[in-house]
Amino acid sequence: MQEPHTTHFKTDIPHWADIGVNLTDKQFRDDQDEVLERARSAGVNWQLLTGTNVDESRQAMELASQHDDLFSTAGLHPHSARFYSPALEKEMRELLSHHSVKAAGEMGLDFNRDFSPRPDQERAFEAQLALAVEYQLPVFLHERDAHERFAPILKAYRDHLVGAVVHCFTGSRQALFDYLDLDCHIGITGWVCDERRGKPLAELVHNIPDNRLLLETDAPYLLPRDLPEAPPKKRRNEPSLLPWIGKRVASLRGQDVARVAGMTSDNARVLFR
Repeated sequence: MQEPHTTHFKTDIPHWADIGVNLTDKQFRDDQDEVLERARSAGVNWQLLTGTNVDESRQAMELASQHDDLFSTAGLHPHSARFYSPALEKEMRELLSHHSVKAAGEMGLDFNRDFSPRPDQERAFEAQLALAVEYQLPVFLHERDAHERFAPILKAYRDHLVGAVVHCFTGSRQALFDYLDLDCHIGITGWVCDERRGKPLAELVHNIPDNRLLLETDAPYLLPRDLPEAPPKKRRNEPSLLPWIGKRVASLRGQDVARVAGMTSDNARVLFR
């Protein structure tokens, strides 16, 4: 078995945790190592690689097992929920038992695009919540335009889950407080850096308790719109930009940047153990 890559980090900059990185995406195929090095140089010393189907989850798990600062999730995104089956669940069980896999997901409901029929989405969501309970893993959650169905399904399992994060939260004030009432962590992305679409979210960020706030890039997606320099190649987001998102969040919350970096990193390590 290949030994994990051991990384040494700079001590004079804040350390950050990115809880949502699609590092197996084809956009990173040609320079994955360079992307990781830029992230580490920027102080991002903990990353959770997102799995949205069996193949991607396996790739994320295998990559994470080669580095001591990378971890992964394993799940089926609601876009692909129609493919959930006993055979797929068997493969998912194997992934969830691996030591590099720290969360079940990405799972949930997406009624914005409806790439899978809604009954299939709900069925796959409940099946994966049950697996998370069985394997005692926190859940990495996706919800778009589905709060009214998503919240009661999650609530039915919440007392038995070891933890939950609503990934890439962009919802309403009511949704935020409903998820906080369910003791969920809230993942904030570069959406908060968009002066147009992100304005409602920016006005909500201060309501998230310190111990429930998490940060993520969702790279290569959701490139922050307010970067002070020219956008990266092909307008691709990457984990090295997490500190920029963190600075924006710190400003909105009236907190010191180092404090936000420290508490969100601690939150990630506690939630994902």
